[in-house]
Amino acid sequence: MAISISLHQQSWPLAQPFRISRGVKSHAQTIIVTISDGEFQGIGEAVPYARYGETCASVAAQIEALGCEFSSEAALQHAISELKAGAARNALDCALWDFNAKSQSQSVCKMMKIPLRPLTTAQTISLDSTQNMAIAAKALANAPLIKVKLDADSVLDKMKAIHVAAPHSKFIVDANEAWNFDLLKAVLPTLKQYNVALIEQPLPADNDQVLAQLTPCVPICADESCHTRHQLAELKNRYQAINIKLDKTGGLTEALALLNEAKQHGFIIMTGCMVASSLAMAPAFLIAQHADFVDLDGPLLLSSDIACGFEFHGTQMSQPTPFIWGEAKAHSSKIAGL
Repeated sequence: MAISISLHQQSWPLAQPFRISRGVKSHAQTIIVTISDGEFQGIGEAVPYARYGETCASVAAQIEALGCEFSSEAALQHAISELKAGAARNALDCALWDFNAKSQSQSVCKMMKIPLRPLTTAQTISLDSTQNMAIAAKALANAPLIKVKLDADSVLDKMKAIHVAAPHSKFIVDANEAWNFDLLKAVLPTLKQYNVALIEQPLPADNDQVLAQLTPCVPICADESCHTRHQLAELKNRYQAINIKLDKTGGLTEALALLNEAKQHGFIIMTGCMVASSLAMAPAFLIAQHADFVDLDGPLLLSSDIACGFEFHGTQMSQPTPFIWGEAKAHSSKIAGL
């Protein structure tokens, strides 16, 4: 039976503006793909990565260039494998996993033999003034793990204020490539004193080779520097951790391969996300079952989530029934919220 693919763009208003070192946004723009054989359908959501020149238009064009109908699942799977790692392949790959769960009457977690448990996710503080970031930290003071977006300005002043506001929390500091090597070396010892447990992508990805000279007192995590398993060998002497994001790996299939090889290399595993709905978080939640750090709070940054998405109780996220993705029962349009 022929298999068709369709897509649409979704704009998710944010609960409040979200700012990182590269800029600020008020909406999350995503691509949602549907795969169907007329009886079963699977869906997947991806976020175009502006850092790599992706837009909703360019990602949609990549998908549309494949054609809208395939003679078999094998033909579609081959077409997906030919795409480069990125948002287009992610949306298609995750939709195909969902489609297989429906058509085989077996959930993705059972297909992968990964038992699901509730997880504690980091909560993110957007880049802002020292005062405003301290206020945001105080509101999250009971959170065991807080992710802090920083640039190169007033790093220690901001982290001191945040630590005072949430003294019992551990922190992930994410600089999004905004620091230089001298700044990193200068702030490391004090950041450790402020309960920083992980520093994410402090240096530009094309200038991170100098990290091989450093033995950090806080683990350094590769985000923009790590997309697929093929980069792990060169990252081994630079980073102690990697952040697995499906929009970088190009889907769940490569994310699983990256996870397995990274663990063999001894990397600390972080599972991260772009700002998107629970549909995008769902396949990442499977990877997160094996992660040391989980950062899947994307839906909490939206003004409203997709129907039948994750349940959040404080910092704990769990999968409800019915769920939006990866279950054996077919979606209805009401459940999908499409």
